[in-house]
Amino acid sequence: MESSKETGCQAPEGPILCINNCGFFGSAATMNMCSKCHKDMILKQQQAKLAASSIENIVNGSSNSNEKEPLLANPVDVEAGPLELKAASPQPSPDLASLPNSEMKVKEGPNRCTTCHKRVGLTGFSCRCGNLFCSTHRYSDKHDCPFDYQAAGRDAISKANPLVKAEKLDKI
Repeated sequence: MESSKETGCQAPEGPILCINNCGFFGSAATMNMCSKCHKDMILKQQQAKLAASSIENIVNGSSNSNEKEPLLANPVDVEAGPLELKAASPQPSPDLASLPNSEMKVKEGPNRCTTCHKRVGLTGFSCRCGNLFCSTHRYSDKHDCPFDYQAAGRDAISKANPLVKAEKLDKI
């Protein structure tokens, strides 16, 4: 006990419960929250910051579709006090809403074979043409695949084996 007085460190009096009342123990390093609540809070703050900056870019008109902001890897500074966690309503991001319908390719419902519309689930086979097929139609000759395998093979061979020419020697 005397060594703690000399170093200035104090031993914790007892375990501290998470301030979000989730039932787990918190620590001072995570602002008296458990690790899961702390991680969720940091994630929500990053999403809020990203949403605020994207809204600001849209309002200013300086948003480019090719430009993307990286996610922050460092935790942001936070006040050490009681926090209220609110459920965020799922809203589509403004970048996705501005894209035309032809560019958005969202598959809804179960995975089905493109040829026979049979449900394939997790066992579906993706082809190089970009479609999903069942075990019967997985081969290119069974589903009339538009992908040019011959040209792809030629390109692969030409990239793997570049043409090497030696310099000509000057005759003496």
